[in-house]
Amino acid sequence: MSTFSASRSVAVPLLGLIAAGCLVAAVTNGIRTSLGLFTLPMTGELGISREAWGMAMAIQNLAWGIAQPFAGGFADRYGTAKVVVAGLVIYALGMFLMSIPEAGPILNLTAGVIVGVGIATSSFSIVMAAFGRNVPQEKRSLIFGIATAASSFGQFAFAPIGQGFISAFGWQTTLIYFAAILALIIPLTYALRGKAASMAGQADLRFMQALSRAWGYGSYRLLVIGFFVCGFHIAFINVHMPAYLVQCGLPPEAGSWSIAIIGLFNIAGSLLSGYLGGRLPKQMLLATIYFSRAVAIGLFVLFPVTEVSAYMFAAVIGLLWLSTVPLTAGLVSLFFGARYMGMLYGVAFLSHQVGSFLGVWLGGFAYDHTGSYSIVWYLGILLGLGSAAIHLPIRERTDQSFAVSAAA
Repeated sequence: MSTFSASRSVAVPLLGLIAAGCLVAAVTNGIRTSLGLFTLPMTGELGISREAWGMAMAIQNLAWGIAQPFAGGFADRYGTAKVVVAGLVIYALGMFLMSIPEAGPILNLTAGVIVGVGIATSSFSIVMAAFGRNVPQEKRSLIFGIATAASSFGQFAFAPIGQGFISAFGWQTTLIYFAAILALIIPLTYALRGKAASMAGQADLRFMQALSRAWGYGSYRLLVIGFFVCGFHIAFINVHMPAYLVQCGLPPEAGSWSIAIIGLFNIAGSLLSGYLGGRLPKQMLLATIYFSRAVAIGLFVLFPVTEVSAYMFAAVIGLLWLSTVPLTAGLVSLFFGARYMGMLYGVAFLSHQVGSFLGVWLGGFAYDHTGSYSIVWYLGILLGLGSAAIHLPIRERTDQSFAVSAAA
């Protein structure tokens, strides 16, 4: 059985690594994707506007994106487990601070910066870097799909759990329970020990050296730019769709079940994406995904919103939800190898999170100023079409100059 290539006193089976990493990814993503359920109770009780809530969530996504390259770099150099432990502690602290009503005025700090940094240092992006160091290139896309599917299972599981907790115990107690759950999974990080710095035959480049060489590769630049749109779509839908469905006359449970359905169908979408990514051109699959998102959003806003249409949209968008992640991560790994994957995927993810920031903030801004989310839905359609076009020129091949430099 395969084991970690990083030097350590006790080897951990690859299956143990994958199981532990998937559980961490499921919990961290499940809690994060449940935050949209807190929109109505927290804005109502704290007396804050939808735009103010959206700004806090937008800052969270931006903080996540800014911290991600550094978190990936630290994991590459100092070890995945150390970074994930720190991230879980920060994440839990942020959730606990969110539960204090008096902290409403500093929601940008608690729900925004602290939770965002915690997610960056504990979520599936860091887990996938650990997987990438221990899995052969030809199997990485599939394993990345498994990690993404696990995070989606967390979304499926935590959406109804979160709504049930909020209904039974209130939003404050639910946030405290979520913080406790994050603390309880810290022991799982033992299986994630190891670092890329111990991999043989790889140069020890500085952060800016590796980034400069990678950014000079045109296909990487296009990939990074296109990933912006993924973040815009996901963050807007995740945070604002529950409130949007209530605005359309549906009960709050329709929002939680829609988020759960997205997570459920994304399990299949992520696994299928990972499987196909090892057999078909990844850039063409990405272009197809973004084009399909644009079509799905267009059909959703064109027809009257009912529970049936909401669940159908959730199922379709779920298939396309995080299916971009194993393909994008697979291309980064293919371009530059596994040595700097945590950092260079983190840079791509920063673009994703800038899109998330704009999607969340624009959603709140549009609602407060127009009383509708329509303009953001339409913008999502245009961005989907643009991202599909951007991915077409990408070439699925290794950056030879980077590989030669790294091996020198």
